Amino acid sequence: MNRRRFIRDTATATAGAAIALGVRPGNAAEPTGNGAKPCIVGVITQEGGAHLGHYFTSLAQAEEVTSVVLSDPSGKSVPEARKKLGEKLSGVYQDAADLLREAKPLMALVTMEGVAAPPVIDAALDAGCHVFAEKPACVHVEDFAKLVEKANERGQYLMLALANRLHPAIQEARRLVRAGAIGKIFGLEMHLIADQTRLTNASYHKNWFAQKARAGGGHLIWLGIHWLDLATYVTGSKICEVSAFTANVGGQPIDVEDSAAVTMRFDNGTLGTHTSGYYLDRGYHEHIKIWGSAGWMELDLLAPAPLRWCSTQGERASQVQQFEAPEGPTGYPPFVRAAVRACAGLQPPPITANESLAALKNVFAAYES
Repeated sequence: MNRRRFIRDTATATAGAAIALGVRPGNAAEPTGNGAKPCIVGVITQEGGAHLGHYFTSLAQAEEVTSVVLSDPSGKSVPEARKKLGEKLSGVYQDAADLLREAKPLMALVTMEGVAAPPVIDAALDAGCHVFAEKPACVHVEDFAKLVEKANERGQYLMLALANRLHPAIQEARRLVRAGAIGKIFGLEMHLIADQTRLTNASYHKNWFAQKARAGGGHLIWLGIHWLDLATYVTGSKICEVSAFTANVGGQPIDVEDSAAVTMRFDNGTLGTHTSGYYLDRGYHEHIKIWGSAGWMELDLLAPAPLRWCSTQGERASQVQQFEAPEGPTGYPPFVRAAVRACAGLQPPPITANESLAALKNVFAAYES
């Protein structure tokens, strides 16, 4: 049985099946902006919206955000929004359409179930907003591909929340690879492992991210996608072919995978593997290792020295070196702020629409293989 699935051109994937996965070389229209714009952010969510606490805190801290408006039909996020945003929260709406029409936010931050997100993102784009979307933002990759096409045609940003990109160790690893510190990339292996304990709770089984029809998948689309994105972001190479197995190894009464094993071929010939699963009693195990013709590097964002590398070149040839991340926030606050600044015309986006689509296509290619 041939389990491989190839990554193809975006236009083909939009019109074809989910297994025809790909991405165009760059955004068709990249907004540049001429000076900063007043930045009203519209948070559009629902009961069970993911990471709302992180988003409210991030928006409160982002000095470029002038005000925040919120739409949550359930009303359950309003108290936390008021507490964390304070005076920045300038309005609460029952309906997202009213928020978009009346508040006219520069950026819509959409954090909803995967199945519910595409029409809301579509409406935000139609209202002229840039969009920051919590993953997975769809349950069928074709739906997201159509949104990317619309955003690119209109010169709007559509950014998926893959916040590990801006971790200082990731930025340094990316710089080292581009500087040729470890030479031509030969291969990589990585894993991102979370706890199985959460899956044993009956309340978890009722959440949208434990149901395939609402989330599109399990660990790989919820957590493993971060590492698939980093594999391409750090190496500068695109995944062009994948093969994968997924399973429910823990046997909990959920219809999404708690275990995935993915193999990848990159467009520069590199081969890689990714293990993505809920295996632990608590906490996380994470690891990315990259080998090249002139050395290697290893990333563990939970470690005191999150990046170690060894190069056969330069004054410190064959010595293991390490990077200690500077003090400061990581995760959502810097990523959300970077997205806001991009919408205000102050910097490029932390992730493009096409890069967001590529990450999702790699996940769905794995599911379909």
